[in-house]
Amino acid sequence: MTTECSCCGGDVYRHDPVFTLEEREFRRVETGAFCNYACLSAHIDEECLADGDACEIDYD
Repeated sequence: MTTECSCCGGDVYRHDPVFTLEEREFRRVETGAFCNYACLSAHIDEECLADGDACEIDYD
């Protein structure tokens, strides 16, 4: 079984794979497969997925 990394295209099962899921219509659906956290992190940076997202910060 070969699953390509969503970032680099390598076989995720040759490494320490990480999978991402998203809830769609009350079901979890796989949205990505990555070789490891480094590929996941690179994908997040390349797609600007974290831009504008932050935890709520209380400055009191």
